Amino acid sequence: MRLVLLGPPGAGKGTQAKVLSGKLSLVHISTGDMFRQASKSGKELGRKLADYMNRGVLVPDEVVNQIVIERLSEADVKDTGFILDGYPRTKEQARVLDEALNDMGMHLDVVVYMKTSKKVILSRLTGRRICRQCGSIFHVQNIAPKVPGICDYCDGELYQRDDDKEDTVLKRLQVYQDQTKELIDYYTKNDVLKTVSGDLEVRQLYDVLYELFGSERLI
Repeated sequence: MRLVLLGPPGAGKGTQAKVLSGKLSLVHISTGDMFRQASKSGKELGRKLADYMNRGVLVPDEVVNQIVIERLSEADVKDTGFILDGYPRTKEQARVLDEALNDMGMHLDVVVYMKTSKKVILSRLTGRRICRQCGSIFHVQNIAPKVPGICDYCDGELYQRDDDKEDTVLKRLQVYQDQTKELIDYYTKNDVLKTVSGDLEVRQLYDVLYELFGSERLI
């Protein structure tokens, strides 16, 4: 089974993809995770990725396409299927993805759009805090650490990523809205798009998605 989760930053794509990938035995492919790893590598591509991310703008299509398609060509993806989280973000990326999958003898089964309000996105992202030492994720309201600013697991310092600050979040949202309208239309015309509410709490949304994917899996 081959799935795509679409939605703005803060929709909860990564959280849901991690759980669903285990339940459905699918490979979770997160462009955000791949970009963050590359940005820390010190290589030229990593420095470019870090610059795009810190400015809250989208990484150029040709760079993203290369990274994702190389990952999709690996054996574990072909054997089990995948959940794509954070890609594609533009109509052109979607077209390239379809062509690449076709060349590999695969196709997308379903694309889920997690439609999420600006108010909920701002609350989720601006409140997020990351441990500098172990990478654990907290939230000042929803998953508050026992001691403010300190990681529960390793006592590392918690910090707010630059791309989680309000000005950058608003810019990321505008960029997403500007560049993904055609993407939603593209998948609607291809009759693979399903829309769910990204405003739901984690467990509620998981139940909706699992029921949807479970039924799609029987087709």
